[in-house]
Amino acid sequence: MPLPHPSSAPDGIRPSGRESAQPLGRGGAPAVPRAGREAGAPSTVGGRGPSVPRTSLPVPGRPADLPPAHTTLICVALPGLVISTEEGQLTGRGLEGFYMAGRRILSRCQVRVAGREPVVIQARMLAADRARFVGTLRASPDAGPDPDVVVERTRHADGTELITLRSSAPRALRLPVEAALGTDLAELGDVASGRAGPELPASVHATGLRWSCPRGYVTVTADPPPTDALASAGMLRWDIELPPGGAVTLELRVRPDGRGPIRAVGRGSASPFAEPRVLSDEPGAEALLRTCVDDLRALLLRDPRHPADPHLAAGAPWRCGLAPAEALAAARMTLPLGTRLAAGTLRTLARTQLAGPGPRCGLIPGPLRDSGPHLPPGCTATEATLLFPVLLAEAWRWGLAEREVEELLPVAERCLDWLRTAVGDSTYLPDPQPAGPFRCETQAHAHRAALLGADLLDAHGRTGGTALRQWARALRTAFRDDFWVEDPAGGRPAGARTPAGRLVPQLGSSAAHLLDTGLLGSGGLAPGLLDKARTEQLARLFGGPAMDSGWGLRSLGAKEAAYNPFGHRSGAVRVQETAVAVTGLASADCEKEAGALLRGFLAAADSFGNRLPEMYAGEQRTRGSAPLPHPAASRPAATSAAAGVSLLTSLAGIRPDVPAGTVTLRPFRGAPLGEIALTGLRISGAPFSVRVSRLGLAVIEEAGEGLRPAM
Repeated sequence: MPLPHPSSAPDGIRPSGRESAQPLGRGGAPAVPRAGREAGAPSTVGGRGPSVPRTSLPVPGRPADLPPAHTTLICVALPGLVISTEEGQLTGRGLEGFYMAGRRILSRCQVRVAGREPVVIQARMLAADRARFVGTLRASPDAGPDPDVVVERTRHADGTELITLRSSAPRALRLPVEAALGTDLAELGDVASGRAGPELPASVHATGLRWSCPRGYVTVTADPPPTDALASAGMLRWDIELPPGGAVTLELRVRPDGRGPIRAVGRGSASPFAEPRVLSDEPGAEALLRTCVDDLRALLLRDPRHPADPHLAAGAPWRCGLAPAEALAAARMTLPLGTRLAAGTLRTLARTQLAGPGPRCGLIPGPLRDSGPHLPPGCTATEATLLFPVLLAEAWRWGLAEREVEELLPVAERCLDWLRTAVGDSTYLPDPQPAGPFRCETQAHAHRAALLGADLLDAHGRTGGTALRQWARALRTAFRDDFWVEDPAGGRPAGARTPAGRLVPQLGSSAAHLLDTGLLGSGGLAPGLLDKARTEQLARLFGGPAMDSGWGLRSLGAKEAAYNPFGHRSGAVRVQETAVAVTGLASADCEKEAGALLRGFLAAADSFGNRLPEMYAGEQRTRGSAPLPHPAASRPAATSAAAGVSLLTSLAGIRPDVPAGTVTLRPFRGAPLGEIALTGLRISGAPFSVRVSRLGLAVIEEAGEGLRPAM
């Protein structure tokens, strides 16, 4: 049944946020397109928001060779970022350096002690925003083969580096320490493409050095002040007295444009997240949750004009800006940590919604995304527009204040009006490109938006819910026949259907969105596009070796044409879609397949030190192997960190309905991680704790007043 067209298109809200997930340049403007993977929608310089694309869609950029990031240590506390190799020295090669809002403010920081570089023996992340490098050297002439001085460098994303020298020599040491510094003040896009240019000349300034160019200036100050500062060499020098067994610390502070300390959005009371904890028979669960929340805090952004509205950047180092669809998806997966991020993300994107008249009225702009070898690029604007009412509806169930829901409801209505206009007289939501296909996952997004949107409209006395449900029912009926590929193995959902009726039969992880139906009232889930038998068949396919790599779900099955284990849409494991598959399979009572994917996810997380990249290679897991990193993957990534939160909290199957005053628990019956206790979650702003036994029985241990277990 086609949806009736809305009689009139209400005015939209002019956009002021950024549409693309690009590195932030000066003032917060995107600096470089996501080469070869995603390209951002047009944006203006200076962080004043995107220009509104009204007649054409942005297209993906041409593939480019990006410097590999998988071997680097990336410290993030946006808008600050520092990228280092395991050698500890910043040499100015590749991506190395301190960055602020997408500009490299210090490219080189090489430390020598007594004329020698310390031998680095360890490099590791301490938290999302800092790393430590430990080196040693022999300073005493009679020390023999044993080092007697340890040089420890702690590097912070806020532009601070602490250099501590510790002596174990039996007598006092007098050591010259030198820090050779340099910068090009280049944008990350120019650094990534090899166009950074030469280092700028330095001048002596206060207790350090200063560099300037037409784009701005940067200073490095030292505490204690250096003995000498040599502008021509870009060098600070100290004469250090180290007593026996003593230690001395030097502090370097990098500050751009005369600013004070870089203040991270997600630290302290400004963080929108609760302080969750997990206790489990699975030893890695607590570290995973802690790391995921730490990475989410590090990726938080705020528009200076709307500081009360936090939202997530897509990931570092390439995507330190707002990607609408991914920001909404990550906010949805982190609802167990509170609704503040959801509210901030929704308000931020509401300001970008396109106004009418015209068929794009109500659309939330977004870039195109490469869809792999079998489909043309897809439009993330469609995904974001359909996710907006879904996130609002579910955040309302999780306790978003009615005042905030009422404020955002007109924006959700315009999203749903756009859906009605885009469907027109058809049963399916078409691709925005001329003669483009009807995508399987797009129909899943649209069906979920229609049902959850109708539920939200009805509950708030708005019209349109009946028509949305009628169209969703017609879509379910047609989809089950039109999007199923019959074969001797039991069939599969098609990846897409062309306007002429030809099916694209390749199976990939995007089919996991068919399992994500969304939360309705009383702890119930919305119906899906697949019936029970075909859901179970999809579960068998996801559990088979062609799709389950042992580390997670491949984005394209290993037996499909053009399979590439490193292809980001043609075989690599995409963390977000693996998480969607696990939670969807568990909700559909396909716990065998869900449990296998979950264990692979946790094993991969452990291999990556619990900081999951957005994707990694889909190579088959074997005894003693480890997942292969993708050299161009963002790490940390918002959807990957949010996926870790979602998976761990989904083990308890928490389904709140704050408007009704109830919470339903549907835990994994098989208790794949044994006993698990989740504390410090938030429902309606109040603490919430739950425990699941080894028998799969769940009990609420703490809940806010007025919230009762559903019978």
